[in-house]
Amino acid sequence: MDRRKFLKKSATLSLSHLGLSSVLLGGAPLFAASLPANIVDFSATQLSQAIRLGNVSCVETMQAYLEHIHRYNPSYNAIVSMVEDDDLMAQATDADEAIAKQSYRGWMHGFPHAAKDLTPVKGLRFTSGSPMFANRIAQQDSALVKNVRDSGAIFIGKTNTPEFGLGSQSYNPVFGATGSAYDPALTAGGSSGGAACGLGTHMLPVADGSDMMGSLRNPGAFNNVIGFRPSTGLMGGGDPFSRSLATSGPMGRNTQDTIVLLISPPTRPS
Repeated sequence: MDRRKFLKKSATLSLSHLGLSSVLLGGAPLFAASLPANIVDFSATQLSQAIRLGNVSCVETMQAYLEHIHRYNPSYNAIVSMVEDDDLMAQATDADEAIAKQSYRGWMHGFPHAAKDLTPVKGLRFTSGSPMFANRIAQQDSALVKNVRDSGAIFIGKTNTPEFGLGSQSYNPVFGATGSAYDPALTAGGSSGGAACGLGTHMLPVADGSDMMGSLRNPGAFNNVIGFRPSTGLMGGGDPFSRSLATSGPMGRNTQDTIVLLISPPTRPS
């Protein structure tokens, strides 16, 4: 059996043991009393089910996250190249209309999401943290981004990274430094520091990053979230080093969220 197919099949078979089948396949309804008071405090798996079951709308979700981002991101500098609020709210409205028509796009339907600024998202700035590419606009999605978009996510911007991802912190001359979720005066680690800080401060429900020598694991530890480096290519690659030692991987506030992002059906390059 192909190695990638074996890994994916093994992960999928583990769903029932981890209680994650209901997230990807639908399951028992949520009860309002079991949900946090603030949408940004929902875990990604809770948010997924709440949106699918109509407990919260995509518009409510986007509004809650945008308010939270505008309040805290100026202090932490985790999310960069933000899309305009009006555009994002229009996309959230479209996502709600899709649900009303029973057109559910995937477990991340209506999620606000920001990809690490080492991977292209069509139509968004793609700086790689370098002044040389400060005004570059991505012309297409990476395989990783296509997978996340196909799962229903709405891209709100990018997450900060050191220039070309080279460093164990998240500073670059284009956007500056990203601070730790616990003290913005301290480093968030790197190179997926923007993603980890965005998670730790609840500006994102789940995140992606990449890792060559600790770039998911190091910022995960610095921000008290999970950064997991999977087998090479399992999440579709997507950064400049994906042909060498680095690979894309998931980040989450808890184990369930991290695993669901990891095993959501990947899109392979043609």
